[in-house]
Amino acid sequence: MRNAPTYPLSSVDAALLLAALLRQEGPTRLTDAAARLGVAPSTAHRLLAALVHRDFAVQLPDRRYAPGPVLGEPVAPVASSHLRDAALPHLRRLVAEQGESAHLVVPAGGVTRFVATVECDAVLRVGDRTGRTLPAHRSAAGKALLAGWDTDALAALLGQLDPAEAERVHRDLRGVRRRGFALNDQATEVGLTAVGVPVPGAPGGAAISLAMPRVRFSRDRLPGWVTALTSTAAAVAADLTDESRGRPRSPGS
Repeated sequence: MRNAPTYPLSSVDAALLLAALLRQEGPTRLTDAAARLGVAPSTAHRLLAALVHRDFAVQLPDRRYAPGPVLGEPVAPVASSHLRDAALPHLRRLVAEQGESAHLVVPAGGVTRFVATVECDAVLRVGDRTGRTLPAHRSAAGKALLAGWDTDALAALLGQLDPAEAERVHRDLRGVRRRGFALNDQATEVGLTAVGVPVPGAPGGAAISLAMPRVRFSRDRLPGWVTALTSTAAAVAADLTDESRGRPRSPGS
């Protein structure tokens, strides 16, 4: 697993994460940026000021901050912020019940982009992946999404791979469709295993995953993880549907 540096770079890391969020989700308010980073508004203001100074951000007339010339336009729909807000309460419950970290991802071409992470409390755990991308055909959540792609779109993506790897992915995706979940056993990082399922009906596509150190993975626990993930994905989908119809979210969301 790739861990955060042990030397103190918290300000640099926060600034880089903030720049990534601006590019992925578009304009944000100062208070929202502070909440996303878990810092005081004064700290968020200093970080945003530094990004503006170096053209990574610009301040709009309505006082929101948007991607600057260095970053360009957002690369993911602003709707991913709405999806994140709807999913987080359910991800927190999932992590509390299962004791492993959970992720929410969306597709971005041939990669999956992490838009939210809820970390578990274990000392040895999979950390926050917000803002990162992974090849869709190797990650658990990515494969859960690819299994639902139409034939032409999937062929275009796999056509970029080595023929032997493309064939392996085709076989893997057949298994994902049959089982209803995807597994990543150290395909993206040594020592990391993840289980992923799609969020049914999510606009633009979305998936959630439970990720854990390989030493804690057990085939005996896999059915329980899949059941919990599937229930969580259905709950997220239900809240998204209710909100699109103007209904309030379910209690506790």
